[in-house]
Amino acid sequence: MNKNHIAPPRALELGRQVLDIEAAAVAALSARLDDTFLQALNLILSCEGRVIVSGMGKSGHIARKIAATMSSTGTPAYFVHPGEASHGDLGMVTRQDVFIALSYSGESQELMTIVPILKRQGAKLISMTGFPSSSLARLADVHLNAAVDKEACPMGLAPTASTTATLALGDALAVALLDAKGFSAENFARSHPGGSLGRRLLTQVSDVMRTGDRMPMVAQDAMLSEALMEMSRKGVGMTAIVDEHRVVKGIFTDGDLRRTLEKKLEFGSTPVRAVMSANPCCISADSLAAEAVQLMDQYNINQMLVVDEQHKMVGALNMHDLLHAKVI
Repeated sequence: MNKNHIAPPRALELGRQVLDIEAAAVAALSARLDDTFLQALNLILSCEGRVIVSGMGKSGHIARKIAATMSSTGTPAYFVHPGEASHGDLGMVTRQDVFIALSYSGESQELMTIVPILKRQGAKLISMTGFPSSSLARLADVHLNAAVDKEACPMGLAPTASTTATLALGDALAVALLDAKGFSAENFARSHPGGSLGRRLLTQVSDVMRTGDRMPMVAQDAMLSEALMEMSRKGVGMTAIVDEHRVVKGIFTDGDLRRTLEKKLEFGSTPVRAVMSANPCCISADSLAAEAVQLMDQYNINQMLVVDEQHKMVGALNMHDLLHAKVI
């Protein structure tokens, strides 16, 4: 049996204490944000090269995350390990680049070894430290103060609140850059094509809709029985009612069928236009599939017709098509 254990009340107390300390550190950082943040932002916006982010140990992990966040939000950035930089990787840095150095103490030996070379090359230096009087802060073109009152570690040793504050500061920079560059949701999706986010943001209705013989539609003078046969054949849970030019005049859905059954009408002699829903909700083929989902939710429907600018039917889709495409 594992003898290492902690009483549940104590565990909850420690957990809440850590979260409170780290939340307070980020809140204090927000209150302290000043013109140096704008200077760092402008330095990156005017950068003609790339953004390099670097740090040792836990700061290195945070640096990797900041570089990844910037890259995915419109500011190409990459991580360089300061130890490797002093053994050849520094050759990747040019005078057109901006170098962001992370070190809470501001005295990281590995960073201080390469900073003089960076300065000599002409690269701009932004530092994030917890000590404005540190060597790294004094050598930087712009220093961002990431100081925290205390670490969340009970011993005050493990980087906890300080790494959280530095990460939050990096996120603040990335989001401010995103906004300044007019980076859109579509831009974001292009750099995330492989995941569910990319599918939701990039998939168009034309990629999902049923076309050709798979489109359910009947003429506006068709009988109700013909509409039911078309619904059964196409399996979309509805059929469009169109004129001779395929312009949509209405829709007949499973819901309309239930309401029609209550009226006890003759299917073979009742025109479908007498029981159809006129002016149905439609969407264009070049709209995002995510918009179709939003409209279906808004109007509490499961099917939708796809039309062109002349309101001619070009496709059809239902919720199952969107589920199959993993848009939902």
